[in-house]
Amino acid sequence: MDTRDSDLKKELDATLYARRELGEEYESALVDSFLGKVDQRIDDAVERRVRRQLAEQRMAVARDARSPRSTDSFGERFGFGIVTMVLAIPLSGIGAGAAHLPGLVVTWAGIVGVNVVQAARTSPELFRRRRRTDGRADGGDGGWED
Repeated sequence: MDTRDSDLKKELDATLYARRELGEEYESALVDSFLGKVDQRIDDAVERRVRRQLAEQRMAVARDARSPRSTDSFGERFGFGIVTMVLAIPLSGIGAGAAHLPGLVVTWAGIVGVNVVQAARTSPELFRRRRRTDGRADGGDGGWED
């Protein structure tokens, strides 16, 4: 048994003994006193936990153990799109020059594939499957859920 639990048990025993000795007229005051001690014990335990968690968070920040920041920013997406389009011009010429229409199709399939992978990496919510929540099978405009 923990020392704090032992102390609390002693307090309860003392309160019950005092109640027997003093009578029912002091019962309310004795119970309030005991509950005040229990409340203080709970407050102390919560305060210790909060202090410990804050210390752990400070240590994590000091070690730079934070979760990596999201790289999903408008600038990154826009820049990637621009670079892809700039590279698409010479790649299209090379693909069409080497294999004509099939080479052009393969080149653009690769360009689209790279952009889809980038979009899935930076915005995974775009590719989550949506399902109807209203039970209808028609193409109504409501009742969709991600």
